[in-house]
Amino acid sequence: MSLLYQHARDFGVELVPAQLDAFERYYRLLVEWNEKFNLTAITDYTSVQLKHFLDSLSAVKILQRAGVAGKNLIDLGAGAGLPGMPLAIAFPDLRVTLLEATGKKVRFLDEVSRELGLDNVNNVHGRAEEFAHDPKQREQYDFVVARALAPLPTLVEYMLPFARVGGTCIAYKAVEAHAETDAAKNGIEILGGGLREIVSVKLAKLDDVRQLVVMDKRAPTPKVYPRAGGLPKRKPL
Repeated sequence: MSLLYQHARDFGVELVPAQLDAFERYYRLLVEWNEKFNLTAITDYTSVQLKHFLDSLSAVKILQRAGVAGKNLIDLGAGAGLPGMPLAIAFPDLRVTLLEATGKKVRFLDEVSRELGLDNVNNVHGRAEEFAHDPKQREQYDFVVARALAPLPTLVEYMLPFARVGGTCIAYKAVEAHAETDAAKNGIEILGGGLREIVSVKLAKLDDVRQLVVMDKRAPTPKVYPRAGGLPKRKPL
């Protein structure tokens, strides 16, 4: 796990032995459960450390600048728990909600939370376009993250309703980030957001460069959003 430790330091997080052990157990559970149903196409040890765990931690400097102590984060379409679970391991004082629409994946997340003793994680079975209309969830989060969930013009309609005014949304993207961001600008504005920056991230010695699209929540999201019936996907704003 020294590879993860070394490169996580470059992102600004010093993982202690207990956290490194948590990532080891997380990896073993991921591989074990992946044999039962598909969680990820990536199972090689080194690839998981870099392309899943380290990639998830690439946003830590953005979170640290805002301060994480006592704050809350929601990961939309968490899947196997990425990026929310690694962020919960890295920041024990950050309250993390993992929202996932597939029941089997939620059971996996529950198992990981129990096995790793992550008291700061809450796993929820639900869809973002429905959950965002719950008054207890709407505009309640300091941070909203999503990885490999949807193209940005669709994704912003899922993300921004969860962020409190003054909060931050971080979309994990690849090389298409700039084009997607251009296409999403109208929607970001309608939903009460504003583009802060696009951060390029190099994962250790891997050739591919990742992008973090960082958006600020500047005004309340109109109550009609997110729209139901698959409209965010079929007819992005």
